[in-house]
Amino acid sequence: MKQKIAHIALLVADYDEALSFYVDKLHFDLVEDTALSETKRWVLVAPKGSQEFSLLLAKADGAIQKQSIGNQSGGRVFLFLNTDNFDRDYQNLKDNNIEIVREPKTEDYGKVLVFKDIYGNLWDLIQRNN
Repeated sequence: MKQKIAHIALLVADYDEALSFYVDKLHFDLVEDTALSETKRWVLVAPKGSQEFSLLLAKADGAIQKQSIGNQSGGRVFLFLNTDNFDRDYQNLKDNNIEIVREPKTEDYGKVLVFKDIYGNLWDLIQRNN
């Protein structure tokens, strides 16, 4: 049996606002943006070069979902972005005024830092040792 996780739903306040962050600032690819109704869209973004995984940007619907925007993991690092060029991506975060929560450091497994997305979700940026 072979399985894989294809998408993770990420609650957002607004589709276009989220796209502006993920596509324009993080330089993710827009994989799909399909209207499902007047208020709902199927919006997928993925890191450059990613073939098997994408984020489903899901506009929060209702009070409970709206309260969970930016805190889907209870304040822990929620998403992990591997990179082949840590310094390039670190500079991109700084150039786009993306909040760095924990500055870069070198661990046994590689370089890592923690940043916040537009909604406050915590991400690790990681370049693993070969």
